[in-house]
Amino acid sequence: MTDYTKLDIVVYGATGFTGRLICEHLNRLYGVGGDYKWAMAGRSLSKLEQIRDELAIDPNIPLIVADTSDTKALEKMVLSTKVLLSTVGPYRIYGSDVVKACAYSGTDYLDLCGEPLWMKEMIEKYDDAAKSSGARIVFSCGFDSIPFEMGVF
Repeated sequence: MTDYTKLDIVVYGATGFTGRLICEHLNRLYGVGGDYKWAMAGRSLSKLEQIRDELAIDPNIPLIVADTSDTKALEKMVLSTKVLLSTVGPYRIYGSDVVKACAYSGTDYLDLCGEPLWMKEMIEKYDDAAKSSGARIVFSCGFDSIPFEMGVF
């Protein structure tokens, strides 16, 4: 584990399929010492290390261990970054406390959620806190939203 300074982006869910793709892309674009400081986050340090090694990501990229059931770990992770990119779903089960932490801390939040009822609930609960802290909460920023957007189109 690294004692990190303020990061630009944390990929939460880095050991899952989509999180891994995002980390691979960030590594290719920025690596270590690029324009953005980024980190990989998830529940298991050993899995984070395994993915980092498989993708040949520099060991100086911080690894952050945080479980959605550990409020203090979530808060620490959220406070460490400007933007939290979450791939940890289903969001109605694992995402609520992450959104809450971001909304109250002023950390920007992005996900690729396709759960409209959960998104509505999060807006109702945390919109005022996000406005007050300056956090930008962006749901469905990616893959799961594309089929719905195409349907509307």
